[in-house]
Amino acid sequence: MVRIKATSPRLISAAGCSLFFAYILSFLFEGQVLYSLLGTFAVESFPYLLIAIATHLLGLVSCGYFVKSLEAVRHVMVFSMGMCGAATAPFFFGPSPFWLGGLIVSGYASGCVVASFGFLLKAFTPRCERLKTCADILIYSNVLMIAINVLAVNISPYIGLILSLTCVMVGMLFIWALPVPSMTEEGEKTEHKQSQKSSINQPLLLLALFVLIITINSGLMYQVINPAFEHLTALVSWYWAVPYVASLIVMRNLPPRVRHSRALYVGMAMIMAAFISFMLVGRNASDYLIVDTLMLGACGIFDLFWWSILGEMLDYTDSPVRIFGLGLAANVLGVLAGDVLGRHIVSLQFSYAEVTVIALSIVAVSVALLPWLDRHLAMLLKSHAYIGVYESMSKPQRTAVVAQSATLDPLTVREQEILEVLLEGKSNREIAAELFISENTVKTHVRNIFAKYGVGSRAELISTVLKNQVGAS
Repeated sequence: MVRIKATSPRLISAAGCSLFFAYILSFLFEGQVLYSLLGTFAVESFPYLLIAIATHLLGLVSCGYFVKSLEAVRHVMVFSMGMCGAATAPFFFGPSPFWLGGLIVSGYASGCVVASFGFLLKAFTPRCERLKTCADILIYSNVLMIAINVLAVNISPYIGLILSLTCVMVGMLFIWALPVPSMTEEGEKTEHKQSQKSSINQPLLLLALFVLIITINSGLMYQVINPAFEHLTALVSWYWAVPYVASLIVMRNLPPRVRHSRALYVGMAMIMAAFISFMLVGRNASDYLIVDTLMLGACGIFDLFWWSILGEMLDYTDSPVRIFGLGLAANVLGVLAGDVLGRHIVSLQFSYAEVTVIALSIVAVSVALLPWLDRHLAMLLKSHAYIGVYESMSKPQRTAVVAQSATLDPLTVREQEILEVLLEGKSNREIAAELFISENTVKTHVRNIFAKYGVGSRAELISTVLKNQVGAS
């Protein structure tokens, strides 16, 4: 195979992952293609769905422990995509043990691909742009999924299967086309101290706990809400993910001054309204539009939240595959737990009112956890606790702080300008854009600033410059 020269690694990686994620959504992960195939042969779907999600979870969790470099990421992703294609081929034939084996292989391999995307996100997308990259991938993969679902449900599941596999093959070509530069550029390698790397553990644990709890409601949606509207086949096939995509577009384009975390409370209110509506309304098309719009709109808010937060956390670790995989594993585990809970609820013939009470209880726990999570994320993703103090200062105060800080050699005027922006937690690229200079020039000045303060990282520099201000405040 001849590798295509990639002029935009960020665009190429996003395109490849969008295509592959469309395969996961349309076939592997509660996908309508898989549902349609199982329904065609009157096969009990739950064991197949359970094994696909469980092995996907295993791939997410384990991949980061053996994939450590960009070259390894590219090879693992290409190989895993190829395995998904091969393992899905038995579904062109009648039910057999190869179906279960195919889901085990493709479930695990797809988990490896998704976790590995964390490395690509860190390598090719600047920190300030990761929310948009995550949003774009989620949007495009879901739009592709909608198209595949419509054809699979309304015409033939085999057409959907062919399109899903086409997404896998084309996505594999895009990933193979990626160049393999060094993951981080000179001057950024020492940006985060070991103390910062260890500080990621508690925020990551809290984020995983929050994601796990809130996504239990997604599993309830699959097992309780969706079956109640299964008679609306044509409408569900195309509308189901439309509110999700619309929500992502809104979140992607929120002004920078708007705190995205506040949208989480809106999302929780939407989940509550979705289950209350499900309890109160009927089961016709207009009722479905209400319930699905609320539920899937909320899912879009939450998915982009934790995808983008995980993207921000990647700068604080040397194992982006492991961190990204573990974070998204909490999402998958929540859906899996919700599936099992929903299945149990259906078997016990709970009333819709009882289901709503369970869902609202889950939301209540999430609401209680959110302020605690928000505090820890704010401390971590501001790069340093001192930055909150610095941001509250006026421009003259910031200049005075820089001028009064002790250095081994005096700073130049340009170094003072760069230091003032650096203390805001901005990357070299962001500093270059703000001061209208090249990124290489910024790197040179940052190295000189490190030398003049006798420090080896940005965290240490920020602490050295601002610790007296914190003590006085």
